[in-house]
Amino acid sequence: MRYFPAFHDLSSRSALLVGGGELALRKLRLLLKAHAKVTLVAPRLSTDMAEQARDSRVLWMCRPFRTEDVRGRALVISASGKPAVDEAVAAAAAEAGVAVNVVDRPDLSSFIMPAVIDRDPLVIGISSGGDAPILARQLRARIEAMLPARLGALARFAGTFRAAVGATIPPAGRRRFWERFFTGPVAEEVLAGRETAAREAMLGLINGPASQAAPAGSVAIVGAGPGDPDLLTFKALRRLQEADVVLYDKLVGPEIVDYARRDAERIYVGKAKANHSKSQDEINALMAEHALAGHRVVRLKGGDPFIFGRGGEEMDYLEARGVTVEVVPGVTAAAGCAAAAGIPLTLRGTALAVTFITGHARDGEPDLDWTSLASGKQTLAVYMGVSTAGVVAKRLIEHGLSAGTPVAVIENGTRDDQRIVTGRLEDLDLRLRQAAVTGPALIIIGEVARKAMTGEDRGLEAELTALPRRLPEALAV
Repeated sequence: MRYFPAFHDLSSRSALLVGGGELALRKLRLLLKAHAKVTLVAPRLSTDMAEQARDSRVLWMCRPFRTEDVRGRALVISASGKPAVDEAVAAAAAEAGVAVNVVDRPDLSSFIMPAVIDRDPLVIGISSGGDAPILARQLRARIEAMLPARLGALARFAGTFRAAVGATIPPAGRRRFWERFFTGPVAEEVLAGRETAAREAMLGLINGPASQAAPAGSVAIVGAGPGDPDLLTFKALRRLQEADVVLYDKLVGPEIVDYARRDAERIYVGKAKANHSKSQDEINALMAEHALAGHRVVRLKGGDPFIFGRGGEEMDYLEARGVTVEVVPGVTAAAGCAAAAGIPLTLRGTALAVTFITGHARDGEPDLDWTSLASGKQTLAVYMGVSTAGVVAKRLIEHGLSAGTPVAVIENGTRDDQRIVTGRLEDLDLRLRQAAVTGPALIIIGEVARKAMTGEDRGLEAELTALPRRLPEALAV
């Protein structure tokens, strides 16, 4: 983030605007909306600018810019459209230590003007850091279309009751009160323009017994998906933004954790093989402790919490202690990584079923029904199987699965650094070692894995497949 987002209070403060054309007119309207006192410097004004400059808060200096014009200003905007003038304004402002914006010249500006959505007193600014202002305006238009016209009225309505809420509701319950208000029927009344009825209902909310009750804690066990933040569900995003405490795993990237409220407590509880920052018992105890203290807890897990995520164990532990638990499903690694690699998990005539298995085992070999896994037209998706890949491949071949069955290993699936390693079942362990796969990886075994092979991979596989047929011919020569 190059620019720090902030809102500047210009009410009754002096701002300098240089320029008298269309560019300057847009900035003048914004400055007047912010209740600034504007000194306008320009040798001449356009017709529309001259009309706007009749406002009593505007002082027009009918002359060229002078260096001393920047002194004592809260901020300076140059919209002359003339490079020499704009550069002079920027240099003078920098010398005087005054914040300056030069329209369409971020290289000369100490602050930039965002695309603004105005629902006074609610204001939304969208900035591309000067790189793509048209994109920022397009986003503004999309967001504008989503927002109720009376959203500003709702904000003002809430503001009139802030003191009453502060005096009546204990601090621990105020955030919950406002969250219920903004998503409840009283807010709907305000948005519909029925403020008289809304005021009566609001007084009932503030003085009712529910407002005095201590906040109840809860835990949301949330699946964050395989890594790509865009695969996070809307419900997962909402729970993150409501959470007081977030416990997150090693597989959850910082770009997803950053969706949490800025003031939420974040606790890393990542686990890797033979390297646990917190044991499962410690994680369970932490969740219960915070929930029973009245906090809303999010247990953020990679993939889906109910597929090799121990979410069921955590739910049982919490419910046994009277904690309210919600499970928010996520895109599991098999679905997300396979899609990112272009591999269909099922395919008519080729893969009629898909089985999720874990390669994780304390003694080096997972306890699985190898005969069942090696039979039929199906796809095997192996979670946490890098360290036991050789054993898995050996057992499948021993129980009848062809040694030439295609395999695909998807490392860091759906992320920017995703990598795909392909080969045959008999070479799985070797291919993993040759490629030095160390990151989180999903192994797909079955004919569908052929979809991830490049042309070079397919050519090599064809050569290896044909070798047994060619060998007798070669010996006979």
